Amino acid sequence: MAQLYLFPLLFTLINQFTSGIYASATFTLVNKCQYTVWPGILSNAGIAPLSTTGFALQVGESRTIQVPSSWGGRFWGRTRCTGDSSSGKFSCVTGDCGSGKLECAGGNAALPATLAEFTLDGAGGLDFYDVSLVDGYNLPMLVVPQGGSGGNCTTTGCVVDLNGACPSDLKVTSSDGEKVACKSACAAFGQAQYCCSGAYNTPDTCKPSSYSQVFKNACPRAYSYAYDDKTSTFTCAGADYIITFCPPPNTSQKSTQTPAGGDGDDDNNTPLINGTMIYQGAEWEESGAAASASRSQAIAAAVAIAAAMWRLCHHF
Repeated sequence: MAQLYLFPLLFTLINQFTSGIYASATFTLVNKCQYTVWPGILSNAGIAPLSTTGFALQVGESRTIQVPSSWGGRFWGRTRCTGDSSSGKFSCVTGDCGSGKLECAGGNAALPATLAEFTLDGAGGLDFYDVSLVDGYNLPMLVVPQGGSGGNCTTTGCVVDLNGACPSDLKVTSSDGEKVACKSACAAFGQAQYCCSGAYNTPDTCKPSSYSQVFKNACPRAYSYAYDDKTSTFTCAGADYIITFCPPPNTSQKSTQTPAGGDGDDDNNTPLINGTMIYQGAEWEESGAAASASRSQAIAAAVAIAAAMWRLCHHF
């Protein structure tokens, strides 16, 4: 009779261990900028918001968030944020989400803003992710998968300071004259050929422009316009993610410009920027190994408990 009671307990324990391993992903946001960044988070339509939708990251700080396995949405960094002493309204010069508060609470990033976009547990059980400059750029951002698997499970992002190299007709300046962001051509001019709309709403009719090539040349793995999928979408299975604002080395486009491959037909070997980024990948390699080892240890613990419970059942 004891077996009848022990078997449900056995399966409950195993389920708790495996759900803890696979039911969520860990996202760690890191601020390597020389200024405070206020991350904003927005879930896709129909998906519940995360436990936080906005917070402050001081210089050198990091914060880890648990994200459900089926989540989809975007992260971005808000800059030059202040709270009005009289009204209490919170606002940011770039990336403002319009909520008037630290939490974005369903508000999207005001353009221009660098975006990290995710769809977890999508087709084939894979996570799909990218860093997008389609809506413009406001600060460097890097996404590094940890402990995942898949042929296209790799680092992506834009690690270049594009604000200094932004074309004059796309640049955004603050009230004190500092270059703080770089618009997309779509946002700057509103023309269908830049927005991939109207007669230009297909991959065959909407092609890279001289403006999107500025972004693509500097950041070959980042989305530069709406149909820039082939070199800009990445996939992983069972990964956690580190999102870093202003990852080192944070150099200017003028000194480290790397071609994207001309016609935009690069495969998964598209460089992140140049050889200096080998160090960035190596920096996180140890963390990735540690995350993978942690998962393996958790699985081993679940198996050990299952074996012990099985022996106990047969003992009775």
